[in-house]
Amino acid sequence: MSYKNPLSISHEIVSKYLGEGDTAVDATAGNGNDTVFLAKIVGCRGKVYSFDIQNTAIENTRKKLKINDLLNRVELINEGHQLMDKYVPPGVKVIMFNLGYLPGGNHQIATKPKSTISAINKSLDLLQVGGIIMMVIYYGGDSGFEEKDAVMKYIEQLNYKKYSVLALNFVNWLNCPPISVCIEKTSE
Repeated sequence: MSYKNPLSISHEIVSKYLGEGDTAVDATAGNGNDTVFLAKIVGCRGKVYSFDIQNTAIENTRKKLKINDLLNRVELINEGHQLMDKYVPPGVKVIMFNLGYLPGGNHQIATKPKSTISAINKSLDLLQVGGIIMMVIYYGGDSGFEEKDAVMKYIEQLNYKKYSVLALNFVNWLNCPPISVCIEKTSE
């Protein structure tokens, strides 16, 4: 495993859980990198649901999927991730979040504590036992501190009999390094 950045850690962990034919969710499509990553793993028998509130993010993701011939495995949904339960059936194996703003986009348009916690809560219900939520929490500079604090407080109170929660951060990095969080559903 490479520990070079939180995103590579999240992909390494997800690849241990997700397989051919599984269902996955990219709760924050962004520029499409995680959606493409998930679509490659689930194969032609699997399904990925990819959410974003920004049309730009959905179109960026659509282009990447088309280039990689993966569009038929993915449902792109131009809605907030807090509405995922309206589109995604239960039994999901992996749900990924990259919290913060669209890389290269407007910093004023970013994930927010209330909708993110709602989305995490719904994700817990959609997950199958043995499935995971994988989050990378970006914060610092001009945004994200309130969301990071709210999300960390929320996940710390999850019932340890139902969920195992692991948070990884780079303690010697400068300037608010992103935090990787993995929540595994261990029982109903």
